[in-house]
Amino acid sequence: MYRYPLGRGRRIAAVSAVVILIGCVLPWYTAGGQVGGLPPVTGNAFEACGIVVFLVALATLALVTLPYAAGDRPVAIERWQPYLIVLVIGVLGLGLRVFDLAHADLERIWPPTRSPGLWIAGLGLIGLARATFEIAQATDGR
Repeated sequence: MYRYPLGRGRRIAAVSAVVILIGCVLPWYTAGGQVGGLPPVTGNAFEACGIVVFLVALATLALVTLPYAAGDRPVAIERWQPYLIVLVIGVLGLGLRVFDLAHADLERIWPPTRSPGLWIAGLGLIGLARATFEIAQATDGR
C-alpha cells in the first residue's frame, strides 16, 4: 500500500480544524453577568450559523484523511480547491454569526474574554487559509 505524504499544508489544515473544533465548544458570547445583575448566559457554535463553522472543521478533517481512506487509488478531489471552498463557507458562517451577535449587542462578543470560542474559531479559520495557500503552492509545483 502506498503511503501518501501528509505535507506541511495538510498538517496545518488538520491542526487548524482541531483549533476550530475547540473554539466551537467554548462560549461564543456572554450576555449578562454584571455585578448585581442577572447570571451570565452563554452560547457556543451550535446555535444559528455557528454550526456551519463546526461542519467546516469536520469537512477539513475529512479532506485531510481522504487520500488514506481511498487506498492506492488517486483521489481527484485531493486538490487545493476543496479546501478553498470549505474555507469560504466557514468564513461566511462565522461572519454571519458575528454580524448576528454584534447586531443584537456588541458587548456580547467584545472584549474577547467574553467570547473566547468565537475568536479561537476565527484563528482556526486563519490557519485554514494559510493551509489552503500552502496546499495550492505545493500542487502548483507538480
